[in-house]
Amino acid sequence: MNQEAPKSTSSKINLEKADIKDVISYLKVDPAKGLTTAQAQERLKKYGPNAIVAKTEPAWKKFLKHFTGPIAYMIEAAAIVSAIIGHWDDFWIILALLLVNAGIEMWQDNKASNALAALKKGLAPQATVLRNGKWQTMVAKDLVPGDIVKIRLGMIVPADLRLIGGQYASIDQAALTGESLPVHKKIGDEAYSGSIVKEGEMTAVVIATDGNTFFGKTAKLVASAGVKSDAQKAMFKIGNFLIVVAVILAVIMVAFRVYRSIAIAHDWGLDEALNILQFVLVLLVASIPVAMPTVFSITLALGALQLSKKKAIVSRLSSIESMAGVDILCSDKTGTLTQNKLTLGDTDLIAATTPQEVILAGALASRKEDNDPIDNAVLNALKDSTVIKGYTLEKFIPFDPVTKKTEAHLKDKDGNEIWTTKGAPQVIAALSSDKSVQDKVKQITADLASHGYRALGVAQSKDGGKTWQVLGVLSMFDPPRKDSKQTIADCEKQGVSVKMITGDDTDIAIETAKKLGMGTKIYNASEVFPKDLDPNHVPADLAKKIEAADGFARVFPEHKYAIVKALQNLGHLVAMTGDGVNDAPALKQANCGTAVAGATDAARSAAALILTAPGLSVIKTAIQEARKIFARITSYTIYRVALTMNIMFLVVLSSIFLNFQPLTAIMIVVMSLLDDLPIMTIAYDNTAVSPTPIRWKMKKILTTSTILGVFAVIQSMLLLWFGYLDVKNPGSNFLDVTSLAQLQTIMFLQLVAGGHLLLFITRQTKWFFERPFPAPQLFWAIVITQIFAIFMCYFGWFVPKISLLMIAEIWGYNIIWMFILNIIRMAIEKWQGKKI
Repeated sequence: MNQEAPKSTSSKINLEKADIKDVISYLKVDPAKGLTTAQAQERLKKYGPNAIVAKTEPAWKKFLKHFTGPIAYMIEAAAIVSAIIGHWDDFWIILALLLVNAGIEMWQDNKASNALAALKKGLAPQATVLRNGKWQTMVAKDLVPGDIVKIRLGMIVPADLRLIGGQYASIDQAALTGESLPVHKKIGDEAYSGSIVKEGEMTAVVIATDGNTFFGKTAKLVASAGVKSDAQKAMFKIGNFLIVVAVILAVIMVAFRVYRSIAIAHDWGLDEALNILQFVLVLLVASIPVAMPTVFSITLALGALQLSKKKAIVSRLSSIESMAGVDILCSDKTGTLTQNKLTLGDTDLIAATTPQEVILAGALASRKEDNDPIDNAVLNALKDSTVIKGYTLEKFIPFDPVTKKTEAHLKDKDGNEIWTTKGAPQVIAALSSDKSVQDKVKQITADLASHGYRALGVAQSKDGGKTWQVLGVLSMFDPPRKDSKQTIADCEKQGVSVKMITGDDTDIAIETAKKLGMGTKIYNASEVFPKDLDPNHVPADLAKKIEAADGFARVFPEHKYAIVKALQNLGHLVAMTGDGVNDAPALKQANCGTAVAGATDAARSAAALILTAPGLSVIKTAIQEARKIFARITSYTIYRVALTMNIMFLVVLSSIFLNFQPLTAIMIVVMSLLDDLPIMTIAYDNTAVSPTPIRWKMKKILTTSTILGVFAVIQSMLLLWFGYLDVKNPGSNFLDVTSLAQLQTIMFLQLVAGGHLLLFITRQTKWFFERPFPAPQLFWAIVITQIFAIFMCYFGWFVPKISLLMIAEIWGYNIIWMFILNIIRMAIEKWQGKKI
């Protein structure tokens, strides 16, 4: 990130790294007076406000998007044709289905917060600025490069800064960089926009605002991130497939009808043309799985409700089916795999005789009220916290980046003077004049670092600081969560590999990976990724390295985003977990971005899945639930495509060979409702959980549904043929059909009953009567629907009435075919298994 000055000069410098005097000179500002109002206004015009401008899409555009796509266009075409020829009952039913589907999708869209809006909340609303030689408070959006600002305890850093005055500041930038501890800053260091000042007060010069800040670049990545749902792609392919089949069949049917009218019957006219148009309408309505988008949405929505009970909130429905196919999980370390709570490890003794002696001295050089993570770790390690009460504090010198230590002057209960100090091991070792002690501390520190531990030296003085005794070295680490190791093992068993992505040091990441049973091929991101990295176009060799790695340390937001994008380009479905602003771009880009408990607003709004329980254990449950939901959608898709083909071919073949319309338009619409409304309870169905990631295999799905559809057509055509012969030759077979109207009712009931029996076959790959059994909600919804269909046919509601004997014969015929189709389904699965 090479930030430039607001005015052009003969050369450019890196404002983050250049000497602070050169930075001041380059920005044309007097640190004692700041910019003038005129200078600030000129620069504001040139660089714009210090704010993230989110591009919002009008609500009407968002709404209209839900009426686009192949299946939506087919449904809309059917509605238009219905209106043209006056079939208003068909029109209103089809329109209602369209609106219901759009309403569900709009509701889900409104549930998900805008990621950029959440990022904007992270920007400082006000800033203390030196203008015209006077300090004043103003809104942060009016800051410009070159402004002199003051930061202090509790403030949000208002822009990217270089610190130019004051002693020190401790700044929490974990949400931006992923570092687990606040960073101690001194003059010359940089402070990032959006980070929070925990201690100290300093002055600084603004070197970048708006989208040029570290924070702003993250926001730009969030705005550009995102992948198209596999469910959307699947429905697009299904729609295209059905469109092609419908068009081919319509052309064949129209050609035969026109030929028969002109060449044979010689009665071509407007009435016949409208008749053909009506026939095309019947075929169009038959060819469209009008409720498919609705069933998809409702199944996913009900699945989201189930996940919420497992402490996983879904903000983007498509993430559910994506989670089912995830094969790589990129996990943040701090606070996700670990507790984000420093804990003391083993203590290396030097002058002390017991670990508690070292810990006590370190605790005396700590202040509980500062709530510093290191101080808290030392204080919590005391076996008896009351022992501190035996000492009286006379003076406390807090940590600063120059001395790199804290120091306390105390008196014990006998009035003896004791000074204690803790801090960077090399600083504490230097207090001793003994070279062997210095060497020993150096060796201990190096050994701890190689194992991913932080080191803290502790010393004490009993002569007012004239001589110091190094007591020992404390080791500190962020311990793994108790459930992390088991969760990672469970994910691996489910075919999901876990990569650690962290802002911490490489050694710390590797040591944490060892404790969790993960791979240790973890790279320092700054050494692997080029400085001029385009996160959207990762080189092929680097992408392969990312795929083979077990994780990355010292990562920035663009690294995380690039890692996710590169893995996706290699064909992986990627889940990403995180909690900070720095995670937001990768969370939005991932197929299933997951914000862990306690995440920032930016991370939560960029994520598709939000965990409300700490740690990663919920991920395992989410994967299992997602695979169940995916299996339900897959079984519905096979069922619906096969049934749609059955209806289409039945209408066309009957028209061509028998010159008979086997179903009326209203029958087809009612049949679609009877077939699909109870199927929405498939969201509750019992399904086997796949042991490996599953994703849309359209070739397999369409092959299976086509073969089942062909045999379902044979099933329906045989019944139609027997019924047609019976009408033409009364008493010729067991059905005893007396009219073509009755035959239409027979075909209506056969398709309604046969359709639901077909679902029992498609919902699993073995015998339909084996476990897992259908869920009660699904089973009874189908039973009630079938009872209603029987009443319709017996009492003649919407359809010509038929006898109970006919109804029983149709059901017996369908049950026989249920066993035949089940055998075919198992044979298809076995054949496809051999091909794979």
